[in-house]
Amino acid sequence: MSDPLDCKTCNESLCGRKYIQVEEKPHCIPCYDRLYAKTCQECKEVIGHNAKELSYEDRHYHSHCFRCFRCDRSLADEPFTSQEAALVCSDCYCSEFSSKCVSCDKTVMPGSKLLEYGGSTWHEDCFVCHGCEKPIGAEAFIPDDNNYYCVPCYEGRVAPQCNHCKKALTKGGVTYKDEVWHKECFLCTGCKAPLAGQPFTSQGESPYCVKCFSSLYAKKCAGCNTAITGFGDGKYVSFEERQWHQPCFKCYRCSVSLVGSGFFPDRDQILCTDCNNDD
Repeated sequence: MSDPLDCKTCNESLCGRKYIQVEEKPHCIPCYDRLYAKTCQECKEVIGHNAKELSYEDRHYHSHCFRCFRCDRSLADEPFTSQEAALVCSDCYCSEFSSKCVSCDKTVMPGSKLLEYGGSTWHEDCFVCHGCEKPIGAEAFIPDDNNYYCVPCYEGRVAPQCNHCKKALTKGGVTYKDEVWHKECFLCTGCKAPLAGQPFTSQGESPYCVKCFSSLYAKKCAGCNTAITGFGDGKYVSFEERQWHQPCFKCYRCSVSLVGSGFFPDRDQILCTDCNNDD
């Protein structure tokens, strides 16, 4: 029967010797180191019972082995990070991996507040409106010619003004005769229907929908008596102050198309060569 002061593993007496208890069972120093001591991740040596041990993510190190992989600085009392299982001090990490603020050209430290846009990085306090120079932070902003504006500054200083309502045009819209409109402000001069996305034409400087233009200004086809608008199959033939849609320009008697062919006027009608010769 072993003495209570014998090593639990090798049964050697511990009287007068140093020992370590594990789960209330005594172990001599050699047995403890062999069974329980961790292996240093860096030097692969046992971290003895009397050595200062540091650990990070289930990895263990002698205190003198806990160093930056790149500059060899001790990390025992320094901020650090891990790069592919290697320990790296903050200075080395920032120098190699961190972005630089495009405004102040200083490193954006890991964990600090930043803003990224268009492949560039800013400190949060460095991302300021080009107009009022106040930090934009998490607020909405609008880019313009490599500058960035808060919404009030953009609308007040940069945005084009709608030709109809004179308010800022910040997205979408219609351009007509070098002027811009909100889509909802670009209306037919006649019936006031929205023209955005619809075919339209103009009379002078004023835009009109097809219906209004046809009823107010379009010439009438001498063949079908409907408006010649220039939309769809808009080609037409003009002769002696009369106009025809191309499909309507045909012989009064035999209905053969006269587009590109010789023809003869017969009072208010037109005839092809053959029908004219029959006379």
